[in-house]
Amino acid sequence: MSDTLEFFDTHSHIHFPNYGLDADEVWQESQAKGVTRMLAVGCRLDDSQGAIDLAAKYDSIWAVIGIHPHEAADFLSKPTAKADFEKLIGAEKVVGIGEIGLDYYYEHSPREKQMELLEWQLELANKYDLPVVFHVRDAFDDFWPIFDKYKPANGLIHSFTANSKVLEQILERGLYVALNGIMTFSKQNEQLDAAKAIPLDKLVLETDAPYLTPKPFRGKICKPEHVIITAEFLAELRQEPLEELARKTTQNARVLFNVK
Repeated sequence: MSDTLEFFDTHSHIHFPNYGLDADEVWQESQAKGVTRMLAVGCRLDDSQGAIDLAAKYDSIWAVIGIHPHEAADFLSKPTAKADFEKLIGAEKVVGIGEIGLDYYYEHSPREKQMELLEWQLELANKYDLPVVFHVRDAFDDFWPIFDKYKPANGLIHSFTANSKVLEQILERGLYVALNGIMTFSKQNEQLDAAKAIPLDKLVLETDAPYLTPKPFRGKICKPEHVIITAEFLAELRQEPLEELARKTTQNARVLFNVK
């Protein structure tokens, strides 16, 4: 199947020091199975550098760098952190800012710090004309006013699990929607209905490896190759040919992040 199809994992953290598997072996195996492109996504200053380092080793991997909302208070407390982060944006193969946003589910950082960090990173995205990977959990009411204030040129909502109402708000702003292994084990009909309603020209695929491993591999470390399982599930859910889903989602990601 994957001998003729190409898949793009738009969100992976296999470069994290605690990934648990050998990143080089995992990526080579994933490529052999049809995952021909991947984004390594940062959440802190150190692993954003790690994403850059991994991307430098492979023509088929690009880096997206950002400070996750969980890290807002710690990051903003360090006097050189902003300057250190901005220096990374000039690195070769940095193609986006992310994952950034608001997370009110855990609130590891105060909401006001999360919003301050989000606004600063959106300023950077606009300054360097880069697309944005957004992490938004239980926080869309506060997120949209900030988004509308800065109006980044393009981006996606990572790990979409919301309903059709939120989907409408996303699509109204021209954003892409990323789906992952959550769809394969979700029991929420409103999530699945929204997944079916995403226009194919606004859909991309991701794993969030090592997290969110799809069925039937729950309990194991997620790999970029698992994006194929999510694609197969979505093709059946959405009643679309797998070949078309693979082709279009790969094309969407290449256009969004301006990669070959």
